[in-house]
Amino acid sequence: MRKVDPKVEEAVETLNMKDGPTRRTLLSGTGLVSATAAASALLAACSSSSSTATAAKSTVGNFPKTPAWQFWFVNHVYSNPFFVPTQYGFQDASALLGVPTPKWGGSASTSSVPEMVSFLNSAIAAKANGIATTVITSTGFTAPVMNAMNAGIPVISYNADGTVTKGVPDIGTNRLCYVGQALYQSGQAMGNRIKTLISSPGDVVIFIATPGTGNIQPRYDGAASVLTPAGFKVAEIATGAATSAEEPAENSYILAHKSSLKGAFAVDAGSTQFLGPVLAKNGLAGKIPAGGFDLTPGTLSAIKAGQLDFTIDQNPYLQGFLPTLYLYLYNLSGGLLSPPDTDTGLTFVTKDTVSAYQVSSRFEGSTTAQKVIPRSGPIHNPPATTST
Repeated sequence: MRKVDPKVEEAVETLNMKDGPTRRTLLSGTGLVSATAAASALLAACSSSSSTATAAKSTVGNFPKTPAWQFWFVNHVYSNPFFVPTQYGFQDASALLGVPTPKWGGSASTSSVPEMVSFLNSAIAAKANGIATTVITSTGFTAPVMNAMNAGIPVISYNADGTVTKGVPDIGTNRLCYVGQALYQSGQAMGNRIKTLISSPGDVVIFIATPGTGNIQPRYDGAASVLTPAGFKVAEIATGAATSAEEPAENSYILAHKSSLKGAFAVDAGSTQFLGPVLAKNGLAGKIPAGGFDLTPGTLSAIKAGQLDFTIDQNPYLQGFLPTLYLYLYNLSGGLLSPPDTDTGLTFVTKDTVSAYQVSSRFEGSTTAQKVIPRSGPIHNPPATTST
């Protein structure tokens, strides 16, 4: 018997290969006199060892092999760049779990509830194994979500979960849970931040793509609930759901009011990403406080350039990843693992911290490649104030 490369012997034992032709061939040492040859032999062995190879391909971790569960994601502006990391999130989760990539659709750019409901109904008709949907009104999704649930299809809301009136939520559906930012509270956080940036109350504008919709109106309302009692005069200015309309709308208002404005802000990704350049165009960048929401590349560049003071991160990647994980676990457990409401967070990004967000990342939608992003140094987080 020829000498067996130690790597071969170690791997054979690790694989716990039973006595048989493959094991005897490997341990005979025939031609296996180098690590390279050993690696090639092991690859062949793994391919031909039916029990090991089949187990590796048919399970995810300790989970059993599952049907090809098909989930559907319904969205109100599915072509908007904000939701690129959301799509990466559900793609990564489905690949990790070994299920098909969720179907993606709804309303391309206009927040059309009929278009969204049509896509949701298609998911029901197709007997989807789970549905995740934004709920941008408290009334438009009541019936279709109930129909899905009555058909045994689990439904999760993400990014938007009905409406909020004076801080009181009106969810309007019997969905299992919500995955996304606490929107009204995020608006209040922005309002408090604005108060720290403007020493004396005055005129401020808050741009909003689609007034009244449940994904962003609560943010404006939350901010106004803080600013108005403090003496600020807050103008709510619509910019439109389509990104092509947002820059002109902002420029028109800023041009007409720049002499009296003490601050300019926005509550959605598109309105925020155009705000910095519009202020620069009108000679106001760096002269009045400004900020908004979300992490599109344009917004990050505007913060780096000093055109915006802050933006607020709500982790859109998690809004794709977690609903997929929750729907998988719900199906896997036969409904025993009912998913929890999950706040995807509120982080202020400023000029001091923006560089970390400008590293190409699938988590922020700036590259298609997934990779490990190294970090170092202390983790700065304030002491916790609640355990809920």
